[in-house]
Amino acid sequence: MSYINVTINGRQYRMACEEGQEVRLLKLAENLETRIDSLRGKFGEIGDARLTVMAALTACDELLDAGSRIRKLEDEVEALSNARTAAADGARATQVAVSNALNAAAERIERTTQVLNRTIGGGIAIG
Repeated sequence: MSYINVTINGRQYRMACEEGQEVRLLKLAENLETRIDSLRGKFGEIGDARLTVMAALTACDELLDAGSRIRKLEDEVEALSNARTAAADGARATQVAVSNALNAAAERIERTTQVLNRTIGGGIAIG
């Protein structure tokens, strides 16, 4: 467990975090500080607690929007995956149908060749 000091709304806080997460925690604190500064610029000095709550609410709002976008993108990915699977199945079915058609055509050609060979009689064999 690591401990670092972060500054939020001009105050220092000692925070615990997992080893290796210190930089991330500092960035999170900087992001919150930036939000508070932005709100202070818009609304003036309306109280530290109120500014902090408003900053937290804007972060939560963005998080909810991001979650909605993620769910929508996941649905789109699933739909595309299903479409890809259906297209691959269709391609395999088409390949089988073409193969069967070619085999049937080859068999008809072979039968036609045999019939022609019998009807020509003593002539030169075809095929």
